[in-house]
Amino acid sequence: MAQVPKGAQPPVAVLVRTIFAQPGQAAARAHLRKVVVTLEHRHPKAATLLADAEENVLAYMSFPEKHRRRLHSRNLLERLHKEIKCRRT
Repeated sequence: MAQVPKGAQPPVAVLVRTIFAQPGQAAARAHLRKVVVTLEHRHPKAATLLADAEENVLAYMSFPEKHRRRLHSRNLLERLHKEIKCRRT
């Protein structure tokens, strides 16, 4: 989002989030490429950054679907930190 002007960030964020809503890795890769093409005209730096980071952005999709939710959520990590904090005091 740092490569996109403040006024354009909300619609670009919505567009990028649609990548993560795809059912599988192949669909997500295809959709990411469509998003890059869409962004190239108005936000070329953001499009280049997204295209270059494709492997990193979609790395979580290589895990089984039942594990993806845990990777996406930080609840377990936050709970662990809370438990550690409670036990220190």
